[in-house]
Amino acid sequence: MNQVDRASEDPLSVTPDRVVIGIDPHKRSATIDVMARNETVVGAGRFDTDRDGYPAMRKYARQWPHQVWAIEGCQRIGRHIANRLLADGEQVVDVPPKQSARARVFATGQGRETDATDAHSIALVGTRMAGLRTESRCGRRANCGRR
Repeated sequence: MNQVDRASEDPLSVTPDRVVIGIDPHKRSATIDVMARNETVVGAGRFDTDRDGYPAMRKYARQWPHQVWAIEGCQRIGRHIANRLLADGEQVVDVPPKQSARARVFATGQGRETDATDAHSIALVGTRMAGLRTESRCGRRANCGRR
């Protein structure tokens, strides 16, 4: 099966059927919220990030062929998922935690956190914001190195 390398495409290009998959990453799990261009939630889930869970998450996401993965903290807690997605040729953008926190307050009216509201906020930022840093594949992740 030929895998399309979508990492070289513009991740924030607007196609009618493009979705943003917001990921709230944790050490052993990831909560996702799949959002259409009009900010309609079209899917959601929680997946382990182990050998079985990561492929299950990718399989679930394949139902939306035009996707961009918006991950909070690609340089920190989200690095392990970002690296795996990038290695698989996926488009990944980094959502700064401050932006997702602001979106959560505006979307919910309060700042209380749950994994689902965090994933939703991350997807909102990925859908609304231009200028998010696009992650790219490189040997030692030069643009995502430690500070």
